[in-house]
Amino acid sequence: MSHKNDSAFTGLEAAIVLIAFVVVAAVFSYVVLGAGFFTTQKSQETVYKGVEQMGQVYGMGAQTTGNGTAAGIEKIKFTIGLAPGAPSVDLSKLTIVYSNETVSPRLVQQISGTSGAVYGFAATKQGSAVTTMAGQEQIDLEFMTGYTATEQPGKNTKITIEIRPAVGASLPFTRTVPATIQTVNVLY
Repeated sequence: MSHKNDSAFTGLEAAIVLIAFVVVAAVFSYVVLGAGFFTTQKSQETVYKGVEQMGQVYGMGAQTTGNGTAAGIEKIKFTIGLAPGAPSVDLSKLTIVYSNETVSPRLVQQISGTSGAVYGFAATKQGSAVTTMAGQEQIDLEFMTGYTATEQPGKNTKITIEIRPAVGASLPFTRTVPATIQTVNVLY
């Protein structure tokens, strides 16, 4: 009677199973990473769509000189709206973070009325103050850039604005003051 030794086959079978687990784990991790990259790309597209839908950002020149140009930007004005199907936004809980090359980031929150202040923004719809934004409404936001001329961004200065709703993702964007500052300027 012959005796069979199966111990070598058991080691080979264990190695095959181990390789199968490694291959399955690699495929699974590839799928998970692919889904993560896809999600990141979609959220980035959403932010860019928000910036595209926002429209122009205007800088209102401070006191003009004799030649009609201003030394700096006194106020920032822009229009925002919601994406289709988005829930309404309580503007009293919205925060704007403003900074430029010489002013560190500062929080700007809604104030009552139709004119912006240094630490507050005015939210209006067709000239009337509003506290909520819903549906397809377009809301104008306006705030001051600083108390003094040294706080006001001058020509070719980059400014950064971040809109932070109470719920949802924030919308950051950067604009540059033009080389010649007029009474009304489109920041690019």
